[in-house]
Amino acid sequence: MSLVLAGDIGGTKTRLAIVSVQGMQLRIEHEASFRSQAYEKFETLLGEFLSGVVTPGCAAFGVAGPVQGRVVQTTNLPWRIDADALQRQFGFIRCTLLNDLEAMAYGLPALGPDDLLTLQAGADSACGNVAVIAAGTGLGEAGLYWDGVRHQPFATEGGHASFSPANTLEFSLLRHLQQQFQHVSWERVVSGMGIVSLHEFLRRYRSIDTPDWLLEEMHSGDAAAAISNAAGRDEICAETMHLFVRLYGAEAGNLALKVMSRGGIYLGGGIAPKNLPLLQNGTFMEAFLSKGRMRPLLAAMPVKVILNDRAALYGPALRAAQRA
Repeated sequence: MSLVLAGDIGGTKTRLAIVSVQGMQLRIEHEASFRSQAYEKFETLLGEFLSGVVTPGCAAFGVAGPVQGRVVQTTNLPWRIDADALQRQFGFIRCTLLNDLEAMAYGLPALGPDDLLTLQAGADSACGNVAVIAAGTGLGEAGLYWDGVRHQPFATEGGHASFSPANTLEFSLLRHLQQQFQHVSWERVVSGMGIVSLHEFLRRYRSIDTPDWLLEEMHSGDAAAAISNAAGRDEICAETMHLFVRLYGAEAGNLALKVMSRGGIYLGGGIAPKNLPLLQNGTFMEAFLSKGRMRPLLAAMPVKVILNDRAALYGPALRAAQRA
C-alpha cells in the first residue's frame, strides 16, 4: 500500500487529497478544496494544505494547462508550477505533473459501474483507443491509446482548436465571438464561460433583454450555473443550454474521430453531471453521431458520463503510486 498526495488543479477550484492506494483501490485519508483565484501561487495553497499533516513522499498533480517537461503554466490562472521546485520546497521524493484531462484518463480504471452513466452502449465488442472530454471552467480533452495490453493516457490541448460552425445560427455565433476574441476555440463555446457567451449571443440574436431577476442571479454568483438553473423559466436560457449541449456533442464526436476511440468516450468535468436530463434527451447524441459517412463508426462507440467528481483526483493518486 502507498500513501500519496494527489491534486486536481483547476481554474476555479483546486482540490488536494492524501490517498491510500492499493492496486486500483483508493481510500481518501484527508481532502480539502480551495478557491484557486484566492492564491497568488500554488505553493502557498499547497503549504496551507500540508500544514499539520505528514507529507507523503510521492505527489502527483493534474493541472489545467499544457505540461512542458516538468513545468506547467496554467491556462486560466497566473500560476507557474515547477515539479522540481516543489520537490525541493516540500521534500517530495518524486513529484509528477499531469495535464488535468490526462490525469482524469489515468483515473478511469478506479471507477466502478455506479460512477458512470451510459448515453450510448456501443458495440458489444468495443475495444481500442479511448477519449475523454470535460467541460468545466475550460474544455479539456485527452486520449488513451490501446497498445494491445493496456490503455496509455496522453494529453492534448484539443479544446483550443478552432471552433467550426455547422449552420446559420452557429455562423452568426462565430461572427459574434470574433468581435471579442482573436481566436475562437471550442473552449469559448463548450465550457462555463461558453455558456455565458452563448447566452449573451442569443439575447442579441433574438433581441430579447435579460430579465432583472436573472441579471441579479448571474451577478451574485456563478453566471453559467444561474443560466443553467433558469432554463426551466426562461426561453433564452433554455435555448442556451440546448445549443451548449449540441455543441458539446459535436466536439465530442470530433474528438472521437480524431482519436479513433473505438473503446469509448467519457464525459468528465463539472457541467455534465449537473445537466444529465439535457444530455439524455437526444440532442447530445444526435450531434455526436452527425458525421455523415462516419455515423456507423461513432454509433459503435460507448459514450459514458463520469458521475464521480473524484476521478480527477484518482488519476494523480494512481500515477503517484505507480511512480512510487
